[in-house]
Amino acid sequence: MVLIIKLLLLTSLWPGAVLNGFHPQKEQHHHQHHHQLQEEEDIHPVPMRDSRKNTSKMKRIDSTKVRQVKSEQLLRIDDHDFAMRPGFGGSAIPVGIDVQIESIDSISEVDMDFTMTLYLRHYWKDERLSFQSTNNRSMTFDGRLIKKIWVPDVFFVHSKRSFIHDTTMENIMLRVYPDGNVLFSLRITVSAMCFMDFSRFPLDTQNCSLELESYAYNEDDLMLYWKRGNESLKTDEHIALSQFFIEEFSASSGLALYSSTGWYNRLFINFILRRHIFFFVLQSYFPAMLMVMLSWVSFWIDRRAVPARVSLGITTVLTMSTIITGVSASMPQVSYIKAVDVYLWISFLFVFLSVIEYAAVNYLTTVEERKQLKRRGKSSTTLNLEAVQAMAFDGCYHDSDADLNYSMHSEESSSRGRAASVATLDAARVKRKRSIKGNVGRIILENNHAIDTYSRIIFPIVYILFNFFYWGMYL
Repeated sequence: MVLIIKLLLLTSLWPGAVLNGFHPQKEQHHHQHHHQLQEEEDIHPVPMRDSRKNTSKMKRIDSTKVRQVKSEQLLRIDDHDFAMRPGFGGSAIPVGIDVQIESIDSISEVDMDFTMTLYLRHYWKDERLSFQSTNNRSMTFDGRLIKKIWVPDVFFVHSKRSFIHDTTMENIMLRVYPDGNVLFSLRITVSAMCFMDFSRFPLDTQNCSLELESYAYNEDDLMLYWKRGNESLKTDEHIALSQFFIEEFSASSGLALYSSTGWYNRLFINFILRRHIFFFVLQSYFPAMLMVMLSWVSFWIDRRAVPARVSLGITTVLTMSTIITGVSASMPQVSYIKAVDVYLWISFLFVFLSVIEYAAVNYLTTVEERKQLKRRGKSSTTLNLEAVQAMAFDGCYHDSDADLNYSMHSEESSSRGRAASVATLDAARVKRKRSIKGNVGRIILENNHAIDTYSRIIFPIVYILFNFFYWGMYL
């Protein structure tokens, strides 16, 4: 009985003892946690309001990063397939073009091309890029966004080389408006062919054009047009070239047919170049004219002065050949005759004819002298000796009657004796020298051949008539 009572007391007291054993540990842990929070508050006494202000300030500092993310989301670039053109499957998308020409860098006649730097601007509408804007302001991007959206694939027809300027970054601008209108602008330098006609060179006028066209989209998919008509083409006021004067810039459009792909819209930038002639007058025309006039000097030189007339003729011929070679070296090898070729070759013909004229005069003079010798019956040996002496005295032969009489007198005096002959010859030389000094003009006129006399008049008149006809036809 006693044992039963002890067991009952033990069972009633055991749960209370267990609960009292774990409670102090819980209170101790609670006190430690409360003490730690109190220490943290002592070290960093930051109120709750200040903490919220700092958080909002951090957000304002990072607003640029947030805006970039919002811009990409606003354009919904990832929500569309920009590999296809706007309105795919429908009517052709209109793409407006305007061009501002910054400079024409060079014109090459040898390569038959030109180099031009320009600003090329495209205008189109892509509703996939539309976004909501409270102030209706556009967004502007650089070239990094171009690869993510659709842009027109305009290229330059007949271009040899071209590049987009990339200093300090690529010169590309993309501007997107809230309604989906897009402006795409870039700065390009392009070298393109210009089919030149040199038949009137250097008095020519060249018509060159730069042609723009879509490479992949024909007229069923893309309609290329000038944005503002003729006003779409603008030029810098200070454009100037060294050898050309730019007469006119104009814009036009047309269609191009490719047998395998169809019709394509094509835009033309046309400009007319008129060459400055003053450079070629100084370098080609004026020297050729002087050489022709210089060749006429031989008509006034004694016909027996062979070295003087031959050297003058050869010099003018070689000079004309040098002028023609220099002009041809700076020109393309075309198969037709140019205007400068006509002038230079006819001038060369005049110079060449002056040499041929003297050859004819010299031959006819020799024939005439032989006939005179036969009529007078004199030996060729005596006459040649007297001719050599006269040539040594004044530098030229003289075949007038006075010269022949002098040779007869010399032959008679030589038969009287060698000493008397030498004295007579010296006296004759002095007398001859005095007579030549006093009658130079008469001797020249009497010793001229008829061909020389006519050439002095005919050559200048014909050359002057040729110049009138040439400049009247080409100017």
